[in-house]
Amino acid sequence: MRAVIQRVSEARVEVDGEVLGQINEGLMILLGVHTADQEADLRYLAEKIAHLRIFEDEAGKMNLSLLDIGGSALVVSQFTLYADTRRGRRPGFSAAAGPDKAEPLYEQFCSVLASHGIPIATGRFGANMDVHLTNQGPVTIIIDTAEK
Repeated sequence: MRAVIQRVSEARVEVDGEVLGQINEGLMILLGVHTADQEADLRYLAEKIAHLRIFEDEAGKMNLSLLDIGGSALVVSQFTLYADTRRGRRPGFSAAAGPDKAEPLYEQFCSVLASHGIPIATGRFGANMDVHLTNQGPVTIIIDTAEK
């Protein structure tokens, strides 16, 4: 699994002008599922994200986690995180899991993250979504379970 994590002061996702998910302070998580991903990958990633210390403490140091600040997460599926641009001009997506595999793992990832006590908002799997966010910092981190 691959996640692009952005520290945000607010974020929302819309489909056809309808707000599906919205958060205030917390994390915007773009989540890609690889063809080889298993439940162990999503559990590792959810645990890592819940405890990742990327929020500032009273001294201005990144020392607090999403759990520490009582923040929320907006999780949006994004197969394009597995784009292969090595050949030609059109990206290939053969490393991205198909919807039959990706959607259940995406939903389970959201459930595992929520089991830590983190409020979760989502978009709509497979939909063409508009994502709006205010990146705080900016802080953007990429985690790939293949690199653990």
